[in-house]
Parts: sequence; C-alpha cells; structure tokens
Amino acid sequence: MTQGYTTHFSPRFSETDGLGHINNTVIPVWFEAARDPIFKIFVPSLEISHWNLILAGFSVDFKAPTFYGSDVKVVTSISRIGNSSFEVHQKCYQNDELTAEGRTQMVHFDYETNRSQPISEGIRAELKQWLVD
Repeated sequence: MTQGYTTHFSPRFSETDGLGHINNTVIPVWFEAARDPIFKIFVPSLEISHWNLILAGFSVDFKAPTFYGSDVKVVTSISRIGNSSFEVHQKCYQNDELTAEGRTQMVHFDYETNRSQPISEGIRAELKQWLVD
C-alpha cells in the first residue's frame, strides 16, 4: 500500500480570481493532469484513438484558499476498485495545508460497444499499488 504519488504545480497569475485565490475551476484541471500516471496504466501511449476510460463523476471539497505565489502539491491515490470502475482520491496541499480534496469515478469503457468493460487482472494489480484505505 502507498500514500499515493505526488505531482507539483506552480500556480499561474492568470489562475487567480477577483479575491486573489486560485479560481475554483483550476483545481479540477490540476487533478486531471495529476491523473496522467493512472491513464498510462490503461493507455500507455496516451493516444486518444486507444482511449478506454470515461469520467463518470467527480466531486471537489474546498478546505482552504489556494493562492498564487507558492507551489502546490497534489497527492493522487486509488480509493476503490470495482469490476469495471474505480475511484481516484486526490488531495491538494499548499505550504503543507490541505486546500482541496477530490474524488473521481472512472469507468473502463469500450467505445466500440458503448459499454463498460471489466478491468483486467493485470491493470487491477497496477491500480492496487496506489490503493489506500
């Protein structure tokens, strides 16, 4: 079991809102970018023509403001693995303070049949490396 993997972001001035905070639309974009290593488990080349995942839903809880001028750390882990779906759990930290937490439901999907498909044992084993309680 792991604590997850870490991705770092440097907030850009253009990502701030009128109150001087990082805009609430930015953190879900950072979370998506931090999911690339998970995407590579399913599609190592990241070629869209081979894509086999869909995002079924996500939620973000904002815990504290995130600001311009100080780097951000996003920690990504897996919180649940089902038959054809899994949940990604992510936390955003700035200066060691939790500023946002998100959960994303992903589905292993066959675009030709337009249906979910079971996650193979090989992929399941790779996902389990990132599984946290």
